[in-house]
Order: sequence, then structure tokens, then C-alpha cells
Amino acid sequence: MKISPVEDLFTVFNETATILQEELSCTYLEALAETGENFFQQSILQEELSELTVKRLKKSYENFNLNKHTAEDIRKSYQLAILKGMKESVQPNHQMTPDSVGMLVGYLVNKFVKKSSLSLLDPAIGTGNLLTTVINYQTDKQIEAIGIDIDDLLIKLAYVNANLQEHSIQLFNQDSLEPLFINPVDTVISDLPVGYYPNDVRAAEFELKATSGHSYAHHLFIEQSVAYTKEGGYLFFVIPNGLFESDEAPKLHEFLNEHTYIQSVLQLPLSMFKNEKSAKSILILQKKGEEAQAPKQVLLASLPSLSKATAVEKILQQIDEWMIENK
Repeated sequence: MKISPVEDLFTVFNETATILQEELSCTYLEALAETGENFFQQSILQEELSELTVKRLKKSYENFNLNKHTAEDIRKSYQLAILKGMKESVQPNHQMTPDSVGMLVGYLVNKFVKKSSLSLLDPAIGTGNLLTTVINYQTDKQIEAIGIDIDDLLIKLAYVNANLQEHSIQLFNQDSLEPLFINPVDTVISDLPVGYYPNDVRAAEFELKATSGHSYAHHLFIEQSVAYTKEGGYLFFVIPNGLFESDEAPKLHEFLNEHTYIQSVLQLPLSMFKNEKSAKSILILQKKGEEAQAPKQVLLASLPSLSKATAVEKILQQIDEWMIENK
């Protein structure tokens, strides 16, 4: 049986990460970041390894040529290794956007953003899986990408992920809701971190701060993203289905109506999620500006299971028709 390039790559990432994990007494994810860096630099950077370990690693690295693989194959295999590591040490902020959602967001960015060169921001980049998937789907476009995350391990994995795929991404390891040292961008994508934001002092500076108690982080992320988007720019958010049902929802609705045009809400298939409570949708906004205009009607659709090719084809056709009518 022929092994796919993704399986082949995953095996090398996994074996070398496991060797480093044992030798350095660190977590699998930390070891994965280390081995990814070794791959990219084409040398073994850890000085404290035994001679035997260096030999074993060298053998694995030398038998492998990353240049023979596509960015998508590298991303998928690295993602599989990250998922393995996340199963070992489950942390609430260590969740990865499913591949099919990343591909769909990539497709939508391609459809909506017609620029040949664009700046792209993910304010909650995590391991970089969503951002690099979207970049891989922007064929023939010049991308200037920026990613921000407060978690230093996730940002290190994102850095290695970007290097291995040879994507130039500017990374910032900081709280994304603090002031950002970046210029406004053409497009924002984000699988919104859902929950409460603990910093009430900083939250008080946002329009979408809670009336009482902690503010919703996902609301503040939307406001922050809109603030750092150019006029007429697009924003693509993976949102919880209940986003517009909370006590703070009327305030969010008012904010969106004032600053953006809602273009579309696409409900992701329920089969993708453990239960109805954790189900999500994709929200597409356009920031108001001279070039921006409200669609004749907002595109609302429930996506079928992404494994049903004919049904998916039908929905994509519907999106195409909507774009012709509304643009």
C-alpha cells in the first residue's frame, strides 16, 4: 500500500518529536516545535543531546527533503502532529480550526477579496493552521500576513508552521486586545476565542464592554478586528451559533450596523460538532467606507455535510450567484 506524502511527513515529524520529547523531558508539542525548527534550519539546534540521539535525528532529517512537498501537504502533516500533542495535554485555548472550515474560509476570502495583493490578519492565530490554510488557497495573490497570540507555545508552533511552508508571516506574542503595533489590513480572519476577557480595565476602553462583570472576549475581538481593518475591508469570523442570542447581543448588533455591512452568515453543518451547543457559523462583514456597500440581501445559508460533494457544489453555486447579484 502506497503511503501518502502527508502520512510520510507526519511519521518523520512524530518520530523526531518523540525522540526530542524523551531526551529533553518536555511536552510533545514543545518537542514538535523544536524538531520543526531543526527541519527548517537543516541542522540540530539543541546542544544538550546525547551523541546517539544526534545520530538518530540526523538519519531522519537527512532522509527527508521538504522541498519535494507542497505547502498544503506540510501543513496537513504538521497539523496532525499538533493534534496528537493536543490530545496529550488538553488546554481550553488549544483548539484547532477543522481543516474543512479553513478551506471554506480560504475559498470565501478568494471570492470576496478581489485584490492581487492583500494584507491579512489573524488576531488569534493559535498554531497558524487557519491562517496558513487561507494563504494556501489564495493562488496568484501577494499576501502580507500578520498573526497574534498571547500563548507563547502556540505562537512558536505557528512560527515553525509558517517557516516549513515558506510563508512570510509577521508574528506578535501579545494580548490581541491590547493596542496593536500594526497598520490597518485589507482582511481579517479569525476563529474567535469564545469566553470572558479577564482584564476589566482594558475592556472598559471598548464600545462592546459588558454592562456589568467581565466582557465577552469574542465581542471585543470583533471590535478590535474592525478597528484594525481598512475602510471597505472584509472580515471573516468563525462564530458560535448563539452569538446574537446573549444579553449583550443587542449592543453587538448595534455596533455591527454602525461600522459594517453584514454580508453573509453561513451555518456550518451540525455533524462537524460534538453537540448543538458547540456548533458554529461563518460571519462575513465588510467595514463601511466609500467603496463599500450593503448587499441587496444578506446571504444566509446552512451548509450541508462537507462530505456530500453534490450538495456542497450546489451551495457554492448559490454563493457565486449571490455574488453576481450583489456586487
